[in-house]
Amino acid sequence: MSPDSTAPIACTLTPADLAAQSARWHRLAARTMIERLETDRGLRISFHPEAGAEAELRALVAVENECCSWADWSVETTREQLALDVRSTGDGIAALHDMFTSLQPARAV
Repeated sequence: MSPDSTAPIACTLTPADLAAQSARWHRLAARTMIERLETDRGLRISFHPEAGAEAELRALVAVENECCSWADWSVETTREQLALDVRSTGDGIAALHDMFTSLQPARAV
């Protein structure tokens, strides 16, 4: 999917839905996140492929694709990790760089 360059750089979720979505991101990150990297076109966030992580990541991305159509949200999977790539253009890149800064990688056991 390509970012919708005509869409405003804004989230269309209600405040309550945004809070719920944010809580889900934080729970997933606390459990499985490896790292968050800023790229030339957006972000790449890696996760451990633990039980249920891929399904939750894909569910979160489905919501993001709807509410933030100005960016392209995709998931890549390997045996070693799940990777979320989020890309945009123009001002959308800076907006992506500002997103998910509060997510913390999962602590190694």
